This record gives sequence, structure tokens and C-alpha cells, in this order.
Amino acid sequence: MTPQHSEPTDDEHQVVPFRPRGLRATGAAWRRPQPPGSPVDALAKYEGGEERDETYRHRMLVNLAALAFTIVLALAGVWLALHIADLRKKQDCLFSGRRNCAPIDVNTLER
Repeated sequence: MTPQHSEPTDDEHQVVPFRPRGLRATGAAWRRPQPPGSPVDALAKYEGGEERDETYRHRMLVNLAALAFTIVLALAGVWLALHIADLRKKQDCLFSGRRNCAPIDVNTLER
């Protein structure tokens, strides 16, 4: 048995219009109230002019200082990681009961 469906006609559909709150009973078209002025101040005060070159130079110097600090910090981190790994190797050697874990280079002592 197949279900019987009738084709919908335009009379069966009804569109209910959305009316926001505060709409007058007269049915006038709803409009969003426009603010009296622009919500954003004029952008002319951000245009730099003569100060632009000075602030650009200052920003570049600050960026270079930050880059130098980052490089120094990265190098210190690498040195610290290598130093800790070397100490761990020596400690593992000593804990295993071996001797001569930190050999002394005789060539450097003769000078």
C-alpha cells in the first residue's frame, strides 16, 4: 500500500510576518532608529603626520631590542639544556659505580 499525498496548493500555506516589539498598531514599516552621529570618532587624529617617522623609528628599535632579547634567551636555554644533559651523564656514571667519569684533559693542565 503506498501512501497517498496530495500536492499542496497555495491556499494551504500561510506566512506569519514577524513584527518586532514596539511596532505601532498602524502597521507602518519597521525601521531601525538611526543614531544622530557616527558612533566612531573621526580617524584624522590617528593619521601621524610629522610624528609618524619618530614613532616608526622607536617601534623598530623596540622590535630590535625584543629580537635581541629573544635570541639571548634562546641561546641561554640551549646552553642550559646541554649543561644539564652533561651533568646527567656524569651523575649516571657515578651512580653506576664507575670511576673516572669526568676525565681530566692533561694537555690543558700543562699550559
